[in-house]
Amino acid sequence: MNRAILEFFKKYDYTFMVTMLAIFIVGVLNLYSATHSHSSAHMQNLFKSQILWFSLANVIAFAISMFPPKSMFRLAYWAYAFNVLLLILVLIMGKEGMGAQRWLVFGGFRLQPSELMKISLALALARYYTKNNPEKELYLKDLIVPFIITIIPTVLIVVQPDLGTGLLLLLIFLVVSFYKRLRWKSIGVIVLLGLISGSVMYKFGLKEYQKKRILTFIDPYADAKGSGYNAIQSEIAIGSGRWFGKGFKKSSQASLNYLPENHTDFVFSIYNEEHGFFGSVVLISLYIILLMRFIWLAGSSLRFFDSILAIGLMAIFFWHTFINMSMVMGLMPIVGLPLPLMSYGGSSILTFGICIGLVTSISNSRNLF
Repeated sequence: MNRAILEFFKKYDYTFMVTMLAIFIVGVLNLYSATHSHSSAHMQNLFKSQILWFSLANVIAFAISMFPPKSMFRLAYWAYAFNVLLLILVLIMGKEGMGAQRWLVFGGFRLQPSELMKISLALALARYYTKNNPEKELYLKDLIVPFIITIIPTVLIVVQPDLGTGLLLLLIFLVVSFYKRLRWKSIGVIVLLGLISGSVMYKFGLKEYQKKRILTFIDPYADAKGSGYNAIQSEIAIGSGRWFGKGFKKSSQASLNYLPENHTDFVFSIYNEEHGFFGSVVLISLYIILLMRFIWLAGSSLRFFDSILAIGLMAIFFWHTFINMSMVMGLMPIVGLPLPLMSYGGSSILTFGICIGLVTSISNSRNLF
């Protein structure tokens, strides 16, 4: 028995969890640095709460990694349906905060179902494409059902309102569909439809504050003390870090509270200020290692469901990282997407932990199951 257990752990794939741990250690130190001088005791203790959430996420990730991917295949649609139900409950009885109704509260526990919906969507799309001609090249008509699967939770999330997460679901859908061998002609049509629908959405669908974010992105100095304030302060933080940064716990933007939400949306700005260009290269390299591991796994998996699920989960990590870093550097409009394993947030940490558990299970299935 002991020999069997030893053999199991010798073949267990630790790479995803080790990389996740490395990014989290950087993140929790950065969170402590950003909040240690805050006047609120609650803010000063956020890093402790983050460690507890990460510990829970690791337990869940390890538990999920012990189940074979065929269990995920069977539960994919059930997880999707349950998550859609949670999103409906959010609109009916959800907790409101910061102008949005996004959370379900059970006693002292707060859950943001839109975070978990990213994983549920990846599972549902992977199962659908696996069951429907996995080797066939996709035409536009083949995207109708997957698009419906995507648009239902997207609409439920956008009306919360949470436009950033809603758009992220669409990006996951596009990445998975492209990996499934979407025809180039279909891609061109989708791009054209996206440009047209984006223009219509801007004109008639966006709220004023959402339009202001886009205008602020174009020229943040037009309203430097208002809507452009965060973007300007973020650029100041990043620029002041220069090559090697100011040093740990020496961020003026954090200690003087010039940059709001420096523990969530703008953690990368504080990290840049304290560790500079070279510190950022180290952090970005960790993300690249993780993303390349996802891509390697997708390419080496023999089962189509495993392969496409790995790409769907990779899309979650990639778009969060790319969009968050781009928005704090002024390359994209500011949206509320956390930086994986760096930004504070229990639901976010759990989501990324579940992703790591799923891909570890897929990797382990090549040797263990």
